[in-house]
Amino acid sequence: MVITFTAILFGLAAVIYPLRRNRFFLLNSAMIIGAAWFLETYCFTAPAFNPKTFLLFVVFQVIFANITTFIAYGVDKRAAVRGAWRVRENDLHLMEFLGGWIGAWLGQKVFHHKTSKKSFQAMYKLMIVMEFAAVYAILKFLNLL
Repeated sequence: MVITFTAILFGLAAVIYPLRRNRFFLLNSAMIIGAAWFLETYCFTAPAFNPKTFLLFVVFQVIFANITTFIAYGVDKRAAVRGAWRVRENDLHLMEFLGGWIGAWLGQKVFHHKTSKKSFQAMYKLMIVMEFAAVYAILKFLNLL
C-alpha cells in the first residue's frame, strides 16, 4: 500500500508541474504515506495497484487534503497579518482541487481569510465543480457508478 500510494503521489507530481513547487502538497503526501505505513504495519495489507487500494488512496487524499488546506489558510492568514511572504493563490486553489475544498471553506470561516476577494471566490467555486467532475470520472473509471 505504501509503495502504491507513493507511486501515485510521485506520478501526480511528475505530471502536474505546479505540485512540485507546492510545499503543502509535500505535507499532504507525507501524511498520506505515513497513514498508509501505519495501516500496513499495524492493521492490514492491501494488494498493490488494486481498485480498492486506489479507492482507499482517494479517501486518504480527501481527508488529508482538507487538513493540509486548512493549515495552508492559517499559514497564509498569519503571513498576511505579519507582512511576510504569502502562500500563492494558485497553491491554495490546487489544494482545493485535490480534495481540500471543505478545509478551504473552514479556513475561510475560522481565519476570516479570502472571503471578500471576488476573483478568489469565483476560482474557489470553480475548483469545487472541477473536483466533483474529477471524482465522478474516477468513480466511473472504477466502475462504481
